[in-house]
Amino acid sequence: MKKTLAASLAVASIAGALAVTPAHAQRGVAAGVAAGLIGGAIVGSAIANSPPPPPPGYYGGPAPAYYDAPPPAGCFWQQRRYWDGYEWNYRPVRVCY
Repeated sequence: MKKTLAASLAVASIAGALAVTPAHAQRGVAAGVAAGLIGGAIVGSAIANSPPPPPPGYYGGPAPAYYDAPPPAGCFWQQRRYWDGYEWNYRPVRVCY
């Protein structure tokens, strides 16, 4: 809170000083450079004092595969046709005898 108040007070005082001085070409460049440097310092300090980003989320690995285990003896995979209400589709089905 104190840093924010000090920064806003500094910006307000510089803006007030620039508004009161007469506009001459010789002083306008120096005032612009000074205002840019001070503004950059204020913004840079605000960025430097920001908290670090949160750690990345937990990656639990791939989803379990249901076809990893070998089928028991006497079973095999077969493509079976089924009607989904619109068209005929095929899906693998484990057939055991």
